[in-house]
Amino acid sequence: MAKQDLNGKVVVITGASSGFGKGAARKFAQEGASLILAARRKHLLEELAEECRSMGCEAIAVETDVSDASAVEALAAAAIGEFGRIDVWVNNAGVGAIGKFEDIPLTDQAQVIETNLLGTLYGSYHAYRQFIRQGSGILINIGSELSRESAAFYTAYTASKHGIIGLCEALRQEVKQAKHEDIHICAIMPTAHDTPFFDHVANYSGHEIQPPKPLHDPENVADAIVAAAQNPSDEGVVGWDGPLKLAIKRLVPGAMDALASRSIRKTQMEEPPAAPNFGGAVRAPINQGTELSAGRRQH
Repeated sequence: MAKQDLNGKVVVITGASSGFGKGAARKFAQEGASLILAARRKHLLEELAEECRSMGCEAIAVETDVSDASAVEALAAAAIGEFGRIDVWVNNAGVGAIGKFEDIPLTDQAQVIETNLLGTLYGSYHAYRQFIRQGSGILINIGSELSRESAAFYTAYTASKHGIIGLCEALRQEVKQAKHEDIHICAIMPTAHDTPFFDHVANYSGHEIQPPKPLHDPENVADAIVAAAQNPSDEGVVGWDGPLKLAIKRLVPGAMDALASRSIRKTQMEEPPAAPNFGGAVRAPINQGTELSAGRRQH
């Protein structure tokens, strides 16, 4: 498939107030796309929309909690009302909670599922229905390395990311059955990247958050999102260690699970200094973490 020109294409991005979403928005703006930016932190969206408009593209900000089905429906309606179509929809919004399964409040675990998985389901539903009406469109869902493996102490997060890949695979089968040749379902699975995710995560580990290593440059994921819009493929892992881990998982799953769980327990649940519980951005937005990168790699 030839690389698509994104100039004038209408792109919806959830979770655009920081991290991969903010990075992708800037890159889409450079390509001349028209943007609908969604997240809970409206003031950050407005700033980003103005930044994107300064690059010569159209951009609007729509305050959206993706765990609210009616809010996602309103987001889709806003995009159609403003631009008349949707060419690319990026389901990127996500939250996490770290700690022993029994120590993380059930409300937090449910909210992780509602934001990550149900939010992706809601966005996919409205985007896909619009794509059918148009006869074309590209859905890009952000999974994780943990979509194909698992991580102790990230239980609800792991479950949500497994669900996203299942959704993509099942919907892709429907697309093929219906012969929608110009509709594409893409999944991007990043490994650990230096975004504000670890500033936003709910922490019930009893220790300060210590992100796993290696911690990659989030610009690479933003590039992968734009590349999927230009030349869509079914799925891809971003981060050199991801394919290696997944290969080992396929060959010796028991050994890989044991090694990974011991590593996470040691580096995130035992060695870091003690810290109080912190609800993070799971239930409500917080002020911390407003950029593409959290700056940890520089330190």
